[in-house]
Amino acid sequence: MTALKIRASVPPMLRQKPAFAVLASLTLASIFALLYLAFFRAPVAQAEAGGMAQKIFYFHVPSAYAMYLSGVVCCVASAIYLLKLGNRSNAWAEAGAECATIFGILMITSGPLWAKKAWGVYWTWDPRLTTTLLSLLVYAAVVLLRRFGGSGEAERKFAAALGVLGTVNLPIIHYSVRKWGGNHPVVITKGGGGLSHPDMKLALSVGFLAFTLLAGLLLWQRARTLELSARLRDTEERAIDEGLAKEA
Repeated sequence: MTALKIRASVPPMLRQKPAFAVLASLTLASIFALLYLAFFRAPVAQAEAGGMAQKIFYFHVPSAYAMYLSGVVCCVASAIYLLKLGNRSNAWAEAGAECATIFGILMITSGPLWAKKAWGVYWTWDPRLTTTLLSLLVYAAVVLLRRFGGSGEAERKFAAALGVLGTVNLPIIHYSVRKWGGNHPVVITKGGGGLSHPDMKLALSVGFLAFTLLAGLLLWQRARTLELSARLRDTEERAIDEGLAKEA
């Protein structure tokens, strides 16, 4: 009877293990499909597009999309937290910043590997590269602030505000090439990725699917973990206040 009461008190989001297993399975399957299509089906691009190195494109662009997706989650959850304080919105905001940082690092490290082959240099202070680096630094700052800046309400609000601010830069990244030019190609359209073959387009489409599922999986798992940790911390604090436990 007690176990049933405890289970009933747990929010539904924290009990959806079958759904999480399905999402994990779909994510794994889509990643394997992406690897197969990128390396065994999609033909090697022309030399001006980077040749064999162009295959990084199928991971580089979807990782950028996953960073955008995680950043939007961070922004929305941060805004909700600022309007109405709560462990759930704070957990999703923190998870969004962490995942945006992870995918941003993947994007900004894979891009130069392709750029070296296509442009002849690893890095230029291109408008899109510069604004992308700025967003990555903002999300990394949010992660560090939440990790080492304390867990008080003021610190959480400041981190949430910074998370909202970091997402404002995402549209600037997307349109920077059109507004300010630079070396970075306009990907997907105008032959930016050198997608001249149907299998190339298929590989990129599966890449978007795989990284969308991966972002959802990481966001869900991390948010669940953070919310459970916050609930446990609140329970410990109430127990200490009521004299049921001693402070460590």
